[in-house]
Amino acid sequence: MLNMYRKDYPRPQFVREHWLSLNGPWDFRFDDGNEGEQEQWHQSFSAEQSIQVPFVYETKASGIGETAFHPNVWYQRKFEVPAEQQGKRVIVHFQAVDYTAKVWVNGTFVGQHEGGYTAFSFDITPHIIMGSDNLVVVKAEDSESCTQPRGKQRWRKDNFGCWYVQTTGIWQTVWVEYVSPQHLKSVKITPDADTNSVRFEYSLNGVESGGPLRLSTKITMDGEPVKETSQAVDRSYFGAGVDLLSETREWKVERWSPQSPKLYEVEFVLSEGDREIDRVHSYFGLRKVSIQKGKVLLNDMQIYQRLILDQGYWPDSHLTPPSEEAIIEDIDKILAMGYNGVRKHQKIEDARFLYWCDVKGVLVWSEAPATYEFNDEAVQRFTREWLDIVQQQYNHPSIITWVPFNESWGIANIFTDRKQQQFTEAIYYLTKSIDPHRPVVVNDGWEHTISDILTLHDYEESGAAFHKRYADMARITGNEISHSNFKFPLAPGYEYRGQPIIISEFGGIAFKTDQGWGYGNQVDSDEAFLERFRNITQAIKDNDNICGYCYTQVTDVQQEVNGLLKEDRQPKISLERIKEINLA
Repeated sequence: MLNMYRKDYPRPQFVREHWLSLNGPWDFRFDDGNEGEQEQWHQSFSAEQSIQVPFVYETKASGIGETAFHPNVWYQRKFEVPAEQQGKRVIVHFQAVDYTAKVWVNGTFVGQHEGGYTAFSFDITPHIIMGSDNLVVVKAEDSESCTQPRGKQRWRKDNFGCWYVQTTGIWQTVWVEYVSPQHLKSVKITPDADTNSVRFEYSLNGVESGGPLRLSTKITMDGEPVKETSQAVDRSYFGAGVDLLSETREWKVERWSPQSPKLYEVEFVLSEGDREIDRVHSYFGLRKVSIQKGKVLLNDMQIYQRLILDQGYWPDSHLTPPSEEAIIEDIDKILAMGYNGVRKHQKIEDARFLYWCDVKGVLVWSEAPATYEFNDEAVQRFTREWLDIVQQQYNHPSIITWVPFNESWGIANIFTDRKQQQFTEAIYYLTKSIDPHRPVVVNDGWEHTISDILTLHDYEESGAAFHKRYADMARITGNEISHSNFKFPLAPGYEYRGQPIIISEFGGIAFKTDQGWGYGNQVDSDEAFLERFRNITQAIKDNDNICGYCYTQVTDVQQEVNGLLKEDRQPKISLERIKEINLA
């Protein structure tokens, strides 16, 4: 835990002292006829029921538990801005609203945001009454369209396959922050392990107004000073590099890794003369991800990735973590089973989850929620939201791989359609334009175009069959045969270039006693489970051409009952026995 840690703070990489959570009871109303705007519900509306934000109406935790789809829902609540905040800017933050959010404050429209998995905010200062109640109204618009990035949210009336109850409306924290007119908007942090340095790219608000400003950056670790810099601020966007070599550290610098997740803390202070204007706390990890001779390296050392697929669902709150303690429990159990990372599948996770992965040394593959059609609208929506995701998650050292596409979802004809192939290439290069430091996996599972890692999905039940299939890896990477007798690894026109090979989905074993489905035949005893788990896991580890795997999955999710844990997080199998097999 870092010194700057604040429990339940919704944005743990950019922490300020003065904030107000708006989670809790809100007035709520369905608007199936889409009449609310015409009837001016944004001025105030007659509530039909109450909802517990940030849980969506489809969940039990919301207090409603209505799983039928409703395209338009309204929220309202009052909050007070203390009179002592006079002169400050009042910012309302939404960590995630699915899918389109329209926001009014005291009857005035303040902004709109599209995208169900990214955070956004509005400066509502002109519309606030200091020292008095203020009314915030939110309309959330959702659809069953497959052109919006929806991930595992169903678009039919009932659950099917591996698609679950939809998520509509506010599903992460809503909060208010008080800042000076001149303040830091964001800081992009890029550590460089090769030069033992870090680069900060600062974005500031209000630089043009007021007197001359200075920005100090103080770096510490374990409470000990490392480096401090100070510079004049003459523009709203600028950068600065800092050498991290320090005599206070035994080895001059500290690198982040799963074995030693050391984090540097940073304090940014903006001042005008002797007057402090803004103070923000953050952190970063000094680490390097690279690829060499078909292996993934972390800090120039080979790392074997033992990942587990994590869809991040809970039985009573779906995509929304029920508490920060629940986040920590999931991570601790993943580590207790001998995994060193997670592939966050079709979900952009709560920032607090990534914070605890940073702190505990868990490797993360961040994967975009998919669309399920390919057209101009889907391309535009996906591209806009994906770029926001990469920017918003960039600073987390735990994230070591970006995964924009999975199993040809939303690009169903990529094997033959040049337009869809070019779309994936464009996303690859756009991602690299923001972040050239992490591998990008394009179309995880099969039919890769341009990709830094070749990932394969294979739900074979037999270890012997795994051994046989991957004995001649050249036939698979050469697209002579399809892995798992299903799909080819590469789209035509793309060649294997010696990338690392990872089995990024396998397993999915379910018990016969569980109501639902898993992959392959269901087992009838703990020993049958462990024998199959051991055989397929060991077969992958025995292959020197493969440098990691991702087991499906951490927990059961609704009708999909192939988790190592039940939905309520109770283990189906001894965690220690799973760990023994993973670490054998």
